[in-house]
Amino acid sequence: MNTAEPSLPGMLRLLEIMRRLRDPESGCPWDRQQDAQSLSRYTLEEAYEVVAAIEQGDPHALRGELGDLLFQVVFHAQLASERGEYGFDDIAGAIADKLTSRHPHVFAGAGPEAHARWESLKADERRERGVTGALGDVPLALPALTRAAKLGKRAAAVGFDWQDAEGPRHKILEELAEVQAARSGTGESTVEDEVGDLLLAATSLARHLHVDPETALRRANGRFELRFSLMEKLAAARGQQLRELDAAALDALWNEAKLGIQS
Repeated sequence: MNTAEPSLPGMLRLLEIMRRLRDPESGCPWDRQQDAQSLSRYTLEEAYEVVAAIEQGDPHALRGELGDLLFQVVFHAQLASERGEYGFDDIAGAIADKLTSRHPHVFAGAGPEAHARWESLKADERRERGVTGALGDVPLALPALTRAAKLGKRAAAVGFDWQDAEGPRHKILEELAEVQAARSGTGESTVEDEVGDLLLAATSLARHLHVDPETALRRANGRFELRFSLMEKLAAARGQQLRELDAAALDALWNEAKLGIQS
């Protein structure tokens, strides 16, 4: 029997297809050449495409993108299995164990102290992995804004934080002044350093306002693209090119595009 036939349950069929793609004799040449390092960029791309499908509100597209991301997990599991390290079932079992241990309020009848217990369990897991320090295992490969938010959250968990959003708001104003000092040559750091500190302070403000900075910036990017595209269309309809307009005309066109989107 062809073990990858459609009558198999979806997960078993996918695992068998992956095994056949990696077969040393009859598999796909491209799939046989891959390793964990070469797959890493595809894994990251697929994760971002899942997020894009969620934000588009398209369930059909989301189903497809989740499948693409699942394939990445299956691919990494196959590579690890070939190295004799672990397989897909080990991955599923490990996350099942982790979720069970981190949710005693669901699986062991814990009381209202569940959140504190969850944080304690995560800290225990980090110590078991040999991670030292509150920031020790925040992945370097994360997008910078996401990593900044995680670093701030970890630091806050051990008491290094402002009491409320006023703290980071004042810090942003302070960092703006330091950016200007760096620009004028009177500061102690470079413009790049000070702009970095400004962005870090902005992520702290976002955290205190319960806003995910990566999501907020991604959505702001989308709004900018939409408005700018409308600006181009409005200018073209009037026989104009954006590069030929002065600052006042561009500002007026931007406001017109913004109103056009809102109406």
